[in-house]
Amino acid sequence: MAKRAELTKARKAGRRMAGGRWKLEDAKARFSEMVRHAREDGPQRVSVRGQDAVVVMSVEEFERLAPKKPRAPFVEFMESLHLNGLDLRREADRGRDVEL
Repeated sequence: MAKRAELTKARKAGRRMAGGRWKLEDAKARFSEMVRHAREDGPQRVSVRGQDAVVVMSVEEFERLAPKKPRAPFVEFMESLHLNGLDLRREADRGRDVEL
């Protein structure tokens, strides 16, 4: 019985390819495990038809790679476009002539 459990464990361990790579079917079936590996071991690659398709990574790793940039206020953004020569004024709206 113990030998059977070891064989099952070895078979499951073999599904995750070396270097944090997963086939899509295995990643779907063992998502919780893949997330745990992403948090503990680093980014995990998922392949579709043998080609890398996506990477699952921890939030900390993601935030390190893509730091949030403060957005400029709207007025500063518009001024940065340098639209000085463009006339953006609008004529007063007097309604339409309608025949009754």
